[in-house]
Amino acid sequence: MRTAYSVETVRNAERELMARLPEGALMQRAAAGLAAACAQVLARVAGRVYGSRVVLLVGSGDNGGDALYAGARLARRGAGVTALLLAPERAHAGGLAALRRAGGRVADGDGASGSAGESIARADLVVDGIVGIGGKGGLREAAVPLADAAARSRAAVVAVDLPSGVDADTGQVRGDVVRADLTVTFGTHKPGLLIDPAREYAGAVRLVDIGLPLPAEAAELEALQHADVARLLPVPAAESDKYRRGVVGIAAGSARYPGAAVLAVAGALRGGAGAVRYVGPAGDAVIARFPETLVSDQGPERAGRVQAWVVGPGAGDDAATVAQVLAAKVPVLIDADGLRLADPDAVRARTAPTLMTPHAGEAAALLGVAREEVEGARLASVRELAARYGATVLLKGSTTLVASAKGGPVRVNATGTSWLATAGSGDVLSGLAGSLLAAGLSAVDAGSAAAYLHGLAGRFAAQGAPAGAHDVAAAIPRAWRDVRGD
Repeated sequence: MRTAYSVETVRNAERELMARLPEGALMQRAAAGLAAACAQVLARVAGRVYGSRVVLLVGSGDNGGDALYAGARLARRGAGVTALLLAPERAHAGGLAALRRAGGRVADGDGASGSAGESIARADLVVDGIVGIGGKGGLREAAVPLADAAARSRAAVVAVDLPSGVDADTGQVRGDVVRADLTVTFGTHKPGLLIDPAREYAGAVRLVDIGLPLPAEAAELEALQHADVARLLPVPAAESDKYRRGVVGIAAGSARYPGAAVLAVAGALRGGAGAVRYVGPAGDAVIARFPETLVSDQGPERAGRVQAWVVGPGAGDDAATVAQVLAAKVPVLIDADGLRLADPDAVRARTAPTLMTPHAGEAAALLGVAREEVEGARLASVRELAARYGATVLLKGSTTLVASAKGGPVRVNATGTSWLATAGSGDVLSGLAGSLLAAGLSAVDAGSAAAYLHGLAGRFAAQGAPAGAHDVAAAIPRAWRDVRGD
């Protein structure tokens, strides 16, 4: 499992470790890892380190020191290294001395000067050491021309710890930022490297272990990996029957949107529960596509035994069905129209687990803010929704976030693909997550595992080309087998 920690926690861990190490040892660890990563990039883009051209964009903080020491290591291997200093009087003295001893050059980082831009234009590699993890509010004016020059150049861009200008704790982008091809981060991931919109500026991310003593309980984010999801997925035992495996109820679809019901059932059938009950006006369409479904037209209260409900996809204005499902004493997943129709007080009053699955537009409506505000502050938004509704919230998007009303680390998932932005994809996800709820997973685990599988299924279904939601549902078994290694 990948974890990400706040700036405050990282700073405290750094202080604790530095108190036990010789002066400068921690920075040398970081610089060694950074230099090794840069050397690998140079081998790819220039064919070698010796004779390559490297430009360091150096600010006044420790990130600038990391860049300078890494530049000194590259210079000793024969690279031509030039450091452009944005604040010469505050540049890291030890790093500057090391670079000069290794034969590196130092120049004024005034982005308005032609020489700085020319250096970047000729470079094979640009190292972004402008701002550290404590930076807020985008790049300062003097650094913007350098970032722009790097973006226009042919050079690969490597960011030190995180791209300068993004918010390390929130993933927000409030101004101009550096766009990196690779980010080399130290000790732990930072939330901004895992959450959009900042994540898209980080490129590939490489973690360098520098020995930080980070307490697991203090993590801000968790990102599940294959092994973590494999441990969560339900596997029937020899004595299992369909009821022991769990029965999920799907209250979805309408005369106008029967396809939503079909797609939710498609996801549910592939989610590990032993049986799927469908309630709603799209029963004929569901049976025609999935004859194994248990169909009822008597409403949720009289549908029969279920271990979890999914309500809302394509439901139109059927508020009565939503209310009946919310009154059930089993876990409930609320999606799509159900989010609009659900009484907030009824959601908060529930004692069984509740999982809400909005996209950014639906989350904005629930919070009473503009969609752009949710998209720009995804972490804060998902936490606010979870707290306000007393529910677990899965905020869909390019990086899906899952937050519990009880607090704790937010789960982040990035297995998806942009091809999942297609009609009905969310209905499949809802059915899949609901089935995992019925199989006995907690709301956080069900949402996290479903998002992971759904994202993988999207990749397998698309393989670089458009795919429909039904293709995604059909690819879930392949994703399941891939995760389990079967």
